Amino acid sequence: MGKNSMWTIKLSTAAIALIPAAIGINYLGKLFAGLLKLPLWLDSIGTILASMLAGPIIGALSGIINNIIFGITVDPISTVYAVTSGAIGLVVGIMAYKGWLKNLKSVTMMGLVVGLVAAVVSTPLNIIFWGGQTGNVWGDAFYAFLVSYDLPMWLASFGDSVVVDVPDKVATVIISYFIFKGLPKNFNTIFRGSEKIEEL
Repeated sequence: MGKNSMWTIKLSTAAIALIPAAIGINYLGKLFAGLLKLPLWLDSIGTILASMLAGPIIGALSGIINNIIFGITVDPISTVYAVTSGAIGLVVGIMAYKGWLKNLKSVTMMGLVVGLVAAVVSTPLNIIFWGGQTGNVWGDAFYAFLVSYDLPMWLASFGDSVVVDVPDKVATVIISYFIFKGLPKNFNTIFRGSEKIEEL
């Protein structure tokens, strides 16, 4: 296996079809979370599943295109968070390739890493566009609590992101993992060709 095979883009019909499918799954997750008024977004299931199946590039593209389309059709500010979605796709794709889909424990750790990365990438965007808040009622309550203790805005904003992003991404990665595991054996070879995901 070539050293850079993880970054190979196999733009087969299956890989191209995976991007709109991932976007559709993201929409459904977001709608589901909104209807049930969950303290989570669940809007990255498709992106994460695409990363698990087809690697970091297809995963990142799924996330970026998803946010651009959502930004054009529903919420313009969503476009800005294409950066976060791209980062999520890259991190999951790399970790999946390196063997982090081994079991539920390693997948939960993956979720923690993805959540922290999402929080780090989103915090400056939240400060620029939302005055440091996320728009999530739970996170923003924590932001207000931290600000009331005179903590700097960037730290309160990061705290706001962490309390929403980490549980959201852990749940999202676990949901995506169970979907991934439920697919027919070697289903990912449709997207990866002959590549095999490394075991830890």
